[in-house]
Amino acid sequence: MTPRTRRQFIRESFVAGAAAGTLVSGTSVPTAASYSKVIGANDRIRIALIGSGGQGRANLSKFIRIKDVECIAVCDVDDAQAARGVSMVEQGTGQKPGLTTRDFRVVLDRKEVDAVAIGTPDHWHALPAIMACQAGKDVYVEKPLAISIGEGRAMVEAARKYNRVVQMGTQQRSAPHYQRAVEYVQSGKLGKIRLVRAWAFLDWKGEIPVIPDSDPPPGVDYDFWLGPAPKRPFNKNRFHFTFRWYWDYSGGLMTDWGAHMIDIANWGMGIKAPSSAVSVGGKFGYPNDAMQTPDTQQAIWEFPDFSMIWEHAVGLGRGPEAREHGVEFHGNDGVLVVDRGGWEIYPETDAINKPRQYKSPGMPRQSAGSADYHGIHVQNFVDCMRSRQRPNSDVEIGHNSMIACHLANIAQRLGRQVKWDVEKEQMIGDPEAQSYVTRGYRAPWRLDMTLGTSA
Repeated sequence: MTPRTRRQFIRESFVAGAAAGTLVSGTSVPTAASYSKVIGANDRIRIALIGSGGQGRANLSKFIRIKDVECIAVCDVDDAQAARGVSMVEQGTGQKPGLTTRDFRVVLDRKEVDAVAIGTPDHWHALPAIMACQAGKDVYVEKPLAISIGEGRAMVEAARKYNRVVQMGTQQRSAPHYQRAVEYVQSGKLGKIRLVRAWAFLDWKGEIPVIPDSDPPPGVDYDFWLGPAPKRPFNKNRFHFTFRWYWDYSGGLMTDWGAHMIDIANWGMGIKAPSSAVSVGGKFGYPNDAMQTPDTQQAIWEFPDFSMIWEHAVGLGRGPEAREHGVEFHGNDGVLVVDRGGWEIYPETDAINKPRQYKSPGMPRQSAGSADYHGIHVQNFVDCMRSRQRPNSDVEIGHNSMIACHLANIAQRLGRQVKWDVEKEQMIGDPEAQSYVTRGYRAPWRLDMTLGTSA
């Protein structure tokens, strides 16, 4: 672990013993108001970027365009990535951030930081978000919210305990055309919805050739990059971007794009989580490449009065409805299909009485238009920092949407159905499956689950 070069992080009460990164229940910590005055309508908001990779910088580009928002710190364990973030701020605003560091705890130690934007690899979402909440910072955290259900629950509890605004980066929640489509689904005009289907078929993600381990690139603190993940030799395939195909750091396409599409399904149906999951799949397209997670996968989830299906494929582009991604709500009277480009409605038919009759009016494609809903999503977070209202993708919304994704991966890895207690957030009668609900952390990092699940 990188040694601290500044004073001890916030206060010693924020950690237990030598276990850096601990969420401590029952600890008295300062509120945001004790760090600085409550953010007012005319005050500047100061953000710090934690994780300056591609998606982190995409988020940063939206933040620095907002009036009275400035980026004062950039943090990344890769100096080259940090330099790109610094350059983006300087080119966009004419001023460099005052702090660049590899250690996110140094960022959280700065009282002038009001919020952090977390764009790290997925295994590094939970701890910085939780510790930011403890430090009185609001949090914009990329999807997937966490790499386990237990981590997600701990993030929700931290946000609530410390009264923080926490937004997950599922930007579709702020897209006007998705909002209109969900309103139509919830209007009842499709009739009783009995099936929801979601998918991602991405032909721009292909085979990853196997390469040997090597030394980390210069300017990279690889041990800090691993953090709570198991100690392993450096391999470029496990590093920037492609980390998502390894169980140590992520959950494959199921959590990468499932985080987006299942979120829309949850939103439209107004549900929290399924009561069971089954999933099949494997490395069928590229059986000998370097990925661990399935390149082909299907999942079925059980809800009280409908079922939901997921399909994904890496290296293929023609999914259901002949499109690469989407969500389909199949009602007795009509079918609504929505993706990032727009939405449409197909009427269902009744062939019992001849001639065949349409049960509902259809609707031609409604274009998404030119709205920058990524920018709208970031603006929503900033607005909620001022109002203290919950944002469009509040942390609990994000957590609930991720439960189905994690359950599907657990079922696929175990090769059998798993049953889930929705209210208690634990597996039913299945200790082996329950062991996947939380993940072990590499010392000295640890997560105090007293604010999380009962696992």
